[in-house]
Amino acid sequence: MTEVSILTENFAGMKTQALGFVKRAQFDYSFHQLKPRFPWKFISAPFWPNPLKAVFPFQPKDNSVIVSVGSVGGVVNADLRKKNHIAIHIQNPRIALNKFDLIIANPHDNIKADNVLVSRNALHHITPSLLSENLHYWNSILHDPVKPLISVLLGGNNGRFKFGVKEAEQIAYQLKRVITKNNISLAVTPSRRTNPSALKRLKEILSPFSVYIWNGEGENPYLGLLACADYILVTIDSVSMVSEAIATSVPVMILPLPGKSKRISSFINSMINEKRIRMFEGKLETWRVTSIDDTDEIINQAKLKLKL
Repeated sequence: MTEVSILTENFAGMKTQALGFVKRAQFDYSFHQLKPRFPWKFISAPFWPNPLKAVFPFQPKDNSVIVSVGSVGGVVNADLRKKNHIAIHIQNPRIALNKFDLIIANPHDNIKADNVLVSRNALHHITPSLLSENLHYWNSILHDPVKPLISVLLGGNNGRFKFGVKEAEQIAYQLKRVITKNNISLAVTPSRRTNPSALKRLKEILSPFSVYIWNGEGENPYLGLLACADYILVTIDSVSMVSEAIATSVPVMILPLPGKSKRISSFINSMINEKRIRMFEGKLETWRVTSIDDTDEIINQAKLKLKL
Protein backbone atom coordinates (compact mmCIF):
# COMPACT_ATOMS: atom_id res chain seq x y z
CA MET A 1 0.00 0.00 0.00
CA THR A 2 1.35 3.42 -1.00
CA GLU A 3 2.18 5.61 2.01
CA VAL A 4 1.35 9.29 1.56
CA SER A 5 2.21 12.30 3.71
CA ILE A 6 -0.02 15.34 3.12
CA LEU A 7 1.51 18.80 3.62
CA THR A 8 -0.74 21.88 3.68
CA GLU A 9 -1.53 24.87 5.78
CA ASN A 10 -4.78 24.77 7.72
CA PHE A 11 -7.09 25.90 4.93
CA ALA A 12 -10.23 23.87 4.22
CA GLY A 13 -9.98 24.11 0.42
CA MET A 14 -6.39 22.86 0.41
CA LYS A 15 -7.12 19.96 2.73
CA THR A 16 -10.21 19.02 0.73
CA GLN A 17 -8.20 18.68 -2.48
CA ALA A 18 -5.38 16.68 -0.91
CA LEU A 19 -7.72 14.37 0.99
CA GLY A 20 -9.90 13.92 -2.09
CA PHE A 21 -6.87 12.75 -4.04
CA VAL A 22 -5.46 10.32 -1.49
CA LYS A 23 -8.78 8.89 -0.31
CA ARG A 24 -10.10 8.19 -3.78
CA ALA A 25 -6.72 6.74 -4.74
CA GLN A 26 -7.06 4.45 -1.69
CA PHE A 27 -3.66 5.43 -0.31
CA ASP A 28 -2.73 5.21 3.36
CA TYR A 29 -1.96 8.72 4.53
CA SER A 30 -0.91 10.96 7.40
CA PHE A 31 -1.68 14.68 7.55
CA HIS A 32 0.90 17.31 8.52
CA GLN A 33 -0.34 20.85 9.06
CA LEU A 34 2.37 23.33 8.12
CA LYS A 35 2.87 26.37 10.36
CA PRO A 36 5.42 28.96 9.19
CA ARG A 37 7.76 30.29 11.89
CA PHE A 38 8.53 33.93 12.63
CA PRO A 39 9.65 35.85 10.59
CA TRP A 40 9.03 33.58 7.60
CA LYS A 41 5.25 33.71 8.01
CA PHE A 42 5.47 37.31 6.78
CA ILE A 43 7.50 36.39 3.66
CA SER A 44 6.14 34.68 0.55
CA ALA A 45 7.16 31.01 0.66
CA PRO A 46 8.88 30.90 -2.76
CA PHE A 47 11.47 33.33 -1.33
CA TRP A 48 12.40 31.18 1.68
CA PRO A 49 16.10 30.20 1.51
CA ASN A 50 15.57 27.10 3.69
CA PRO A 51 11.94 25.94 3.64
CA LEU A 52 12.39 23.10 6.15
CA LYS A 53 13.64 25.57 8.75
CA ALA A 54 10.91 28.10 7.97
CA VAL A 55 8.13 25.87 9.32
CA PHE A 56 7.61 24.20 12.68
CA PRO A 57 9.07 20.66 12.77
CA PHE A 58 7.10 17.72 11.41
CA GLN A 59 8.08 14.18 10.47
CA PRO A 60 6.80 12.63 7.22
CA LYS A 61 7.24 8.91 6.82
CA ASP A 62 10.56 7.83 5.30
CA ASN A 63 10.57 7.49 1.50
CA SER A 64 6.85 8.25 1.34
CA VAL A 65 4.93 9.96 -1.42
CA ILE A 66 4.42 13.60 -0.41
CA VAL A 67 1.28 15.41 -1.57
CA SER A 68 1.31 19.17 -1.03
CA VAL A 69 -1.13 21.98 -1.73
CA GLY A 70 -0.46 25.72 -1.74
CA SER A 71 2.78 27.68 -1.96
CA VAL A 72 4.00 26.80 1.56
CA GLY A 73 3.35 23.10 0.99
CA GLY A 74 5.00 23.33 -2.41
CA VAL A 75 8.34 24.78 -1.31
CA VAL A 76 8.57 22.34 1.61
CA ASN A 77 7.69 19.40 -0.64
CA ALA A 78 10.30 20.44 -3.21
CA ASP A 79 12.94 20.59 -0.48
CA LEU A 80 11.99 17.15 0.86
CA ARG A 81 12.22 15.65 -2.62
CA LYS A 82 16.01 15.86 -2.30
CA LYS A 83 15.70 13.11 0.33
CA ASN A 84 14.24 10.57 -2.09
CA HIS A 85 10.58 11.35 -1.51
CA ILE A 86 8.20 11.39 -4.49
CA ALA A 87 6.77 14.91 -4.74
CA ILE A 88 3.21 15.49 -5.96
CA HIS A 89 1.85 19.02 -5.83
CA ILE A 90 -1.74 20.19 -6.31
CA GLN A 91 -2.29 23.67 -7.83
CA ASN A 92 0.31 25.99 -9.35
CA PRO A 93 3.36 25.76 -7.02
CA ARG A 94 4.68 29.15 -8.18
CA ILE A 95 8.21 27.76 -8.26
CA ALA A 96 10.04 25.77 -10.96
CA LEU A 97 7.82 22.92 -12.17
CA ASN A 98 10.76 20.51 -12.46
CA LYS A 99 11.12 20.50 -8.67
CA PHE A 100 8.22 18.03 -8.56
CA ASP A 101 7.62 14.56 -9.92
CA LEU A 102 4.01 15.46 -10.70
CA ILE A 103 1.80 18.56 -10.56
CA ILE A 104 -1.99 18.46 -10.71
CA ALA A 105 -3.33 21.79 -11.89
CA ASN A 106 -6.48 23.34 -13.31
CA PRO A 107 -6.83 25.13 -16.66
CA HIS A 108 -6.95 28.49 -14.85
CA ASP A 109 -3.49 27.80 -13.37
CA ASN A 110 -2.07 28.30 -16.88
CA ILE A 111 0.90 25.94 -16.54
CA LYS A 112 2.10 23.25 -18.96
CA ALA A 113 4.90 20.68 -18.72
CA ASP A 114 5.42 16.94 -19.16
CA ASN A 115 4.90 16.45 -15.42
CA VAL A 116 1.63 18.46 -15.28
CA LEU A 117 -1.82 16.87 -15.30
CA VAL A 118 -4.81 19.17 -15.83
CA SER A 119 -8.18 18.66 -14.15
CA ARG A 120 -11.25 20.71 -15.06
CA ASN A 121 -12.35 20.71 -11.41
CA ALA A 122 -10.66 20.97 -8.05
CA LEU A 123 -9.95 17.49 -6.69
CA HIS A 124 -12.42 16.25 -4.05
CA HIS A 125 -13.84 13.17 -2.35
CA ILE A 126 -17.44 13.41 -3.65
CA THR A 127 -18.44 10.20 -5.48
CA PRO A 128 -21.77 8.78 -6.67
CA SER A 129 -21.65 6.13 -3.95
CA LEU A 130 -21.00 8.76 -1.25
CA LEU A 131 -23.93 10.85 -2.53
CA SER A 132 -26.17 7.79 -2.58
CA GLU A 133 -25.21 6.92 0.98
CA ASN A 134 -25.94 10.46 2.19
CA LEU A 135 -29.19 10.66 0.25
CA HIS A 136 -30.43 7.65 2.19
CA TYR A 137 -29.35 9.21 5.51
CA TRP A 138 -30.42 12.85 5.01
CA ASN A 139 -33.44 12.65 2.71
CA SER A 140 -36.06 12.43 5.45
CA ILE A 141 -34.39 15.29 7.33
CA LEU A 142 -33.86 17.76 4.48
CA HIS A 143 -36.28 16.88 1.71
CA ASP A 144 -39.99 17.66 1.81
CA PRO A 145 -41.59 14.80 -0.17
CA VAL A 146 -43.82 17.18 -2.16
CA LYS A 147 -41.40 20.07 -2.70
CA PRO A 148 -38.16 20.37 -4.69
CA LEU A 149 -35.14 21.21 -2.52
CA ILE A 150 -32.76 24.10 -3.12
CA SER A 151 -29.46 23.56 -1.31
CA VAL A 152 -27.49 26.74 -0.62
CA LEU A 153 -23.74 26.48 0.07
CA LEU A 154 -22.31 29.64 1.62
CA GLY A 155 -18.64 30.59 1.66
CA GLY A 156 -17.22 33.81 3.06
CA ASN A 157 -14.58 36.52 2.86
CA ASN A 158 -11.36 35.21 1.37
CA GLY A 159 -9.32 38.25 0.37
CA ARG A 160 -10.79 38.24 -3.14
CA PHE A 161 -14.54 38.26 -2.54
CA LYS A 162 -16.58 39.96 0.17
CA PHE A 163 -19.47 38.26 1.97
CA GLY A 164 -20.75 40.43 4.79
CA VAL A 165 -24.13 41.47 6.18
CA LYS A 166 -25.05 43.50 3.07
CA GLU A 167 -24.35 40.57 0.77
CA ALA A 168 -26.25 38.19 3.07
CA GLU A 169 -29.27 40.51 2.91
CA GLN A 170 -29.20 40.54 -0.89
CA ILE A 171 -28.99 36.75 -1.07
CA ALA A 172 -31.70 36.29 1.57
CA TYR A 173 -34.16 38.60 -0.20
CA GLN A 174 -33.54 36.76 -3.48
CA LEU A 175 -34.18 33.44 -1.75
CA LYS A 176 -37.30 34.87 -0.13
CA ARG A 177 -38.71 35.80 -3.54
CA VAL A 178 -37.88 32.34 -4.91
CA ILE A 179 -39.63 30.65 -1.99
CA THR A 180 -42.67 32.91 -2.41
CA LYS A 181 -43.00 32.27 -6.15
CA ASN A 182 -42.20 28.56 -6.14
CA ASN A 183 -43.42 25.59 -4.14
CA ILE A 184 -39.93 24.70 -2.91
CA SER A 185 -38.03 23.91 0.28
CA LEU A 186 -34.68 25.41 1.21
CA ALA A 187 -31.64 24.15 3.11
CA VAL A 188 -28.60 26.31 3.87
CA THR A 189 -25.18 25.42 5.22
CA PRO A 190 -22.45 27.95 6.05
CA SER A 191 -18.71 27.31 5.90
CA ARG A 192 -16.08 28.14 8.50
CA ARG A 193 -15.47 31.39 6.61
CA THR A 194 -19.10 32.57 6.77
CA ASN A 195 -19.39 35.77 8.81
CA PRO A 196 -21.59 35.03 11.87
CA SER A 197 -23.30 38.43 11.56
CA ALA A 198 -24.04 37.76 7.90
CA LEU A 199 -25.51 34.36 8.71
CA LYS A 200 -27.60 35.86 11.52
CA ARG A 201 -29.06 38.46 9.13
CA LEU A 202 -29.86 35.81 6.54
CA LYS A 203 -31.67 33.77 9.21
CA GLU A 204 -33.69 36.83 10.28
CA ILE A 205 -34.94 37.52 6.77
CA LEU A 206 -35.84 33.88 6.10
CA SER A 207 -37.33 33.24 9.56
CA PRO A 208 -40.99 33.45 8.38
CA PHE A 209 -40.37 30.40 6.21
CA SER A 210 -39.65 26.81 7.13
CA VAL A 211 -36.00 26.85 6.10
CA TYR A 212 -33.30 24.44 7.31
CA ILE A 213 -30.19 26.46 8.25
CA TRP A 214 -27.36 24.57 9.92
CA ASN A 215 -26.33 26.25 13.16
CA GLY A 216 -22.87 24.67 13.35
CA GLU A 217 -23.89 22.14 15.98
CA GLY A 218 -24.16 18.39 15.53
CA GLU A 219 -23.37 16.57 12.32
CA ASN A 220 -22.48 18.74 9.34
CA PRO A 221 -25.25 18.32 6.71
CA TYR A 222 -23.03 19.46 3.80
CA LEU A 223 -22.99 16.06 2.07
CA GLY A 224 -26.71 15.77 2.65
CA LEU A 225 -27.32 19.08 0.91
CA LEU A 226 -25.34 17.87 -2.10
CA ALA A 227 -27.05 14.48 -2.15
CA CYS A 228 -30.66 15.60 -1.65
CA ALA A 229 -30.73 18.76 -3.77
CA ASP A 230 -32.87 19.36 -6.82
CA TYR A 231 -31.02 22.65 -7.33
CA ILE A 232 -27.78 23.92 -5.81
CA LEU A 233 -26.81 27.54 -5.22
CA VAL A 234 -23.20 28.18 -4.22
CA THR A 235 -21.31 31.42 -3.59
CA ILE A 236 -18.65 32.28 -6.14
CA ASP A 237 -15.71 32.49 -3.71
CA SER A 238 -14.69 28.81 -3.64
CA VAL A 239 -13.49 26.68 -6.56
CA SER A 240 -13.62 23.66 -4.26
CA MET A 241 -17.28 24.12 -3.28
CA VAL A 242 -18.32 24.70 -6.89
CA SER A 243 -16.33 21.62 -7.96
CA GLU A 244 -18.14 19.49 -5.38
CA ALA A 245 -21.51 20.89 -6.45
CA ILE A 246 -20.95 20.09 -10.13
CA ALA A 247 -20.09 16.49 -9.21
CA THR A 248 -23.83 16.05 -8.59
CA SER A 249 -26.37 15.65 -11.39
CA VAL A 250 -28.53 18.73 -10.67
CA PRO A 251 -28.43 22.33 -11.95
CA VAL A 252 -25.87 24.50 -10.16
CA MET A 253 -26.21 28.28 -10.00
CA ILE A 254 -23.57 30.68 -8.74
CA LEU A 255 -24.33 33.42 -6.21
CA PRO A 256 -22.17 36.43 -7.16
CA LEU A 257 -20.31 38.44 -4.53
CA PRO A 258 -18.43 41.76 -4.68
CA GLY A 259 -14.78 41.31 -5.59
CA LYS A 260 -12.74 39.67 -8.28
CA SER A 261 -10.34 36.83 -8.88
CA LYS A 262 -8.88 36.11 -12.29
CA ARG A 263 -8.35 32.46 -11.35
CA ILE A 264 -11.86 31.87 -10.00
CA SER A 265 -13.49 33.85 -12.82
CA SER A 266 -11.64 31.72 -15.37
CA PHE A 267 -12.93 28.54 -13.69
CA ILE A 268 -16.50 29.85 -13.48
CA ASN A 269 -16.47 30.92 -17.13
CA SER A 270 -15.17 27.51 -18.20
CA MET A 271 -18.03 25.76 -16.40
CA ILE A 272 -20.54 28.19 -17.91
CA ASN A 273 -19.12 27.38 -21.35
CA GLU A 274 -19.55 23.67 -20.59
CA LYS A 275 -23.20 24.48 -19.74
CA ARG A 276 -22.72 22.94 -16.29
CA ILE A 277 -23.46 26.08 -14.27
CA ARG A 278 -25.26 29.37 -14.64
CA MET A 279 -25.10 32.62 -12.71
CA PHE A 280 -28.04 33.01 -10.34
CA GLU A 281 -30.23 35.94 -11.40
CA GLY A 282 -32.93 35.67 -8.76
CA LYS A 283 -34.95 32.86 -10.30
CA LEU A 284 -34.74 29.10 -10.61
CA GLU A 285 -33.60 27.72 -13.94
CA THR A 286 -33.73 24.15 -15.16
CA TRP A 287 -31.57 22.69 -17.91
CA ARG A 288 -30.11 19.31 -18.76
CA VAL A 289 -26.83 18.70 -16.92
CA THR A 290 -24.32 15.93 -16.42
CA SER A 291 -21.82 15.53 -13.62
CA ILE A 292 -18.32 16.94 -14.14
CA ASP A 293 -15.56 15.32 -12.08
CA ASP A 294 -12.07 14.56 -13.41
CA THR A 295 -10.71 13.33 -10.06
CA ASP A 296 -10.70 9.59 -10.80
CA GLU A 297 -9.15 10.09 -14.24
CA ILE A 298 -6.41 12.28 -12.75
CA ILE A 299 -5.69 9.62 -10.12
CA ASN A 300 -5.43 6.93 -12.80
CA GLN A 301 -3.00 9.06 -14.83
CA ALA A 302 -0.93 9.86 -11.74
CA LYS A 303 -0.63 6.20 -10.78
CA LEU A 304 0.49 5.30 -14.30
CA LYS A 305 3.04 8.11 -14.53
CA LEU A 306 4.57 7.44 -11.13
CA LYS A 307 4.03 3.65 -11.09
CA LEU A 308 2.19 3.84 -7.78
